[in-house]
Amino acid sequence: MRFASLAAVAAAAAVVSAQDQVVTVGLSTGAADIFVFTPNSLTAKNGSVITFQFAGTPGNHSVTQSSFPTPCEPLSGGFDSGNVQKLTNSTDNAVPTWNLTVTNDAKPIWFYCKQNLPTPHCNSGMVGVINVQPGANSLGAFVAAAQTDKLVVRVPRQSQGGLVGVGASASADVSIPSGLTSASLFKGPAAPTGTAPASSGASGASGASGASGASSGAGAAPTGGATTLGFSLGAAVVGALAGAALL
Repeated sequence: MRFASLAAVAAAAAVVSAQDQVVTVGLSTGAADIFVFTPNSLTAKNGSVITFQFAGTPGNHSVTQSSFPTPCEPLSGGFDSGNVQKLTNSTDNAVPTWNLTVTNDAKPIWFYCKQNLPTPHCNSGMVGVINVQPGANSLGAFVAAAQTDKLVVRVPRQSQGGLVGVGASASADVSIPSGLTSASLFKGPAAPTGTAPASSGASGASGASGASGASSGAGAAPTGGATTLGFSLGAAVVGALAGAALL
């Protein structure tokens, strides 16, 4: 009886410590600010699952890990959802989702949207943080730095990071509901490897995978005969059209 009670208390404590949360990625055209994560600041314990819902329509966004010093740069070894394009809503309002599990709640986990069309979303303040710490490295300072970063448009920033990041990781690619035919996942070439800085940060993505599914690792080749965005003319045209739809 006593052991059963202790087990129940332990289970309850685990539930309290790990709380799942939802972040909306982008807003639909007509909103005051469509380039936004809502909320853009979360507090989450180890084991907590953050579900990113790509709800903005039309939209083309990513969840890419970065660092406080370089908010619009992918973090070497950081997580990256890939660019998720969503042109219209489904009849049941289903949206693409991506689950990220917190593995180290002791340090901030900074992230941004690496999409550059029609203008760099990061420059518009489309950034966020998990477990921000008190001090000068605040969310406000991170947003301000992102808005003044003028070096975000270059090909390496559209390379593809992995599922496993620094302080958080995903076990599978973005999940796209089967009935949502207007949504696509674009994943690009693998990002260069290197040593991650001490602070949390980001990576990039951009090639096409028409369906969801588990990735074999960073920069996994697109499935279903999809081409690589940013390195294929056809895919680049698709990306440009999707970006234009956001205007």
